[in-house]
Amino acid sequence: KMAAAAAGGAGAAAALWSEVNRCGQNGDFARALKSVNKILQINKDDVTALQCKVVCLIQNGNFKEALGVINTHTKVLTSDVIAFEKAYCEYRLNRIENALKTIQSASQQTDKLKELYGQVLYRLERYDDCLAAYRDLIRNSQDEYEEERKTNLSAVVAAQSTWEKVMPEDLGLREATYELCYNSACTLIGQGKLNEAMKKLQKAEAFFLFALVFLQDATEEDIEAELAIIHGQMAYIMQLQGRTEDALQLYNQIIKLKPTDVGLLAVIANNIITINKDQNVFDSKKKVKLTNAEGVEHKLSKKQLQAIEFNKALLAMYTNQADQCRKLSASLQSQSPEHLLPVLIQAAQLCREKQHAKAVGLLQDFADQHPANAAEIKLTMAQLKIAQGSVTKACMILRSIEELQHKPGMVSALVTMYSHEEDIDSAIEVFTQAIQWYQQFQASQPRGANEQGLPKSPVHLSLIREAANFKLKHGRKKEAISDLEELWKQNPKDVHTLAQLISAYSLVDPEKAKVLSKHLPSSDTMSLKVDVDALENSHGATYVRKKAGKLAGDNQQKEQGQGDVKKKKKKKKGKLPKNYDPKVTPDPERWLPMRERSYYRGRKKGKKKDQVGKGTQGSTTAGSSELDASRTASSPPTSPRPGSAAAVSATSNVIPPRHQKPAGAPATKKKQQQKKKKGAKGGW
Repeated sequence: KMAAAAAGGAGAAAALWSEVNRCGQNGDFARALKSVNKILQINKDDVTALQCKVVCLIQNGNFKEALGVINTHTKVLTSDVIAFEKAYCEYRLNRIENALKTIQSASQQTDKLKELYGQVLYRLERYDDCLAAYRDLIRNSQDEYEEERKTNLSAVVAAQSTWEKVMPEDLGLREATYELCYNSACTLIGQGKLNEAMKKLQKAEAFFLFALVFLQDATEEDIEAELAIIHGQMAYIMQLQGRTEDALQLYNQIIKLKPTDVGLLAVIANNIITINKDQNVFDSKKKVKLTNAEGVEHKLSKKQLQAIEFNKALLAMYTNQADQCRKLSASLQSQSPEHLLPVLIQAAQLCREKQHAKAVGLLQDFADQHPANAAEIKLTMAQLKIAQGSVTKACMILRSIEELQHKPGMVSALVTMYSHEEDIDSAIEVFTQAIQWYQQFQASQPRGANEQGLPKSPVHLSLIREAANFKLKHGRKKEAISDLEELWKQNPKDVHTLAQLISAYSLVDPEKAKVLSKHLPSSDTMSLKVDVDALENSHGATYVRKKAGKLAGDNQQKEQGQGDVKKKKKKKKGKLPKNYDPKVTPDPERWLPMRERSYYRGRKKGKKKDQVGKGTQGSTTAGSSELDASRTASSPPTSPRPGSAAAVSATSNVIPPRHQKPAGAPATKKKQQQKKKKGAKGGW
């Protein structure tokens, strides 16, 4: 019976294995997994069945479950047996460090492990090791995946150019696919060759559209996803070129398509935020949500993620979220203690809160802790001091930057600032220190091959000339003369310097100026062969000499009419006011408005003219009491009896107010009629 049962079990297992084989060839791994589980019920430690189960789970995308099976059966599934599957599951679960350890611990490095090793190194951003791994793969393998390996190799070169600013070597890759063209464009962007990069992206887009003819199974979503990546890089180039409106329009078009690539959406949202800056912050707040999507941290490089975090901190500052800004910048500083941006953001936030002294102290502490980055920090500190009006303190900070204090730009800035503060001695000291530094530097350099044996770099000579001009401008003639003599000694053939020296001596020692003037070249040697007539008659000349024929004709006319005298224009006498009295001195304040004159006391109140009939209906004026019939001698102080008013009006000669005409009423009516006639053009 036992033999029969074993034979029956063996037959069932064979049938199951054939089912697994058939489903695997058809790509139906879900059904194959069911058959494998039945086999494992018969023999739970079957190595082949366990391997098949892991493969089926991987093909179905169940990487966590597959890794669980591997870790559960470690005694059976040793690292030699299933190293690739374990490393691949760890890679897909974004456990990159674990995947690297698994690959390195494998006793035999198969081609599959080498391929995965290259991918792991790329994710870890170890681009030099990754480049070497792919070169070895391309050199030692010949199969249908050679094009994919070349694409990965070009991606590594593009990453080196973009993130590490490494000058890429020519790998001799033929850009036969749109992926290779795209990676080549990314490499050119890293080099700053934006126009060439744009052409490469346009070529990549054309390659992709052409390849669609052969990709019959490609869905519309796949097409839009691939084009979105290319268009996103095009928009990035536009943004770098300053074409922000075009870039913003293309970015928004990509977002409207709603691509499934969270990494692409995060990058585009971040770039839109950088375009908005401190404007349109509500739109930026919406875009920030795209950068917080799940899985973004596994799709982008460390520098991309860092840039997004920096922009989040800046956006918090622009939206007056001070606590959030400090929290983000502090987190960034803990992650990258030597990076400048976190401390600069914190200082900017303190300045927005009017805490300038605290901001300067924060920058000073950072400069003390990180001397390598002290130069940029001190420049910011100087800018804050200038904003506070402490120009002298700003100069002290700038002069403490040893690696920049001798640079011509720094010298110029310090001299300008000291001149603004009228500290001429300090400005001259800046010139002197810079000149001495260049002299010491050039003393250690080999001499040039010219006749005078001049140093190769003439920067200190230009500084001496600028110092001399500055001293002459501020009355330090003797010091300027010594500088000019030094310049002339360096190059005795420099006529310009000699002329300056003579001009300076003429103010101090005229005799010395005469002696030096003998060294000036004669006028004959300095004459240039210039056609003066052609120069004066040339297009654009400010003065054009009149032609000789015209001048002769004018002279003849003058000789014929010598008796004619030019008519002089008579100056018109100014009109005097009607009440002008030559015996009375004119008012010196007559040109000022009346309100601005010293004797103006304002209008006197209470002396208004009687204005009958003016104002609102029912209002009274100063003379209304005289026109009130009820206040006559015959009328009682109270209201009259019925009929008395009629008696008064019949017996009295006083005209009631409503029938009176104010003085000048007819004249005003005539004037109003005339105005109406003059202005009556057309009809209503």
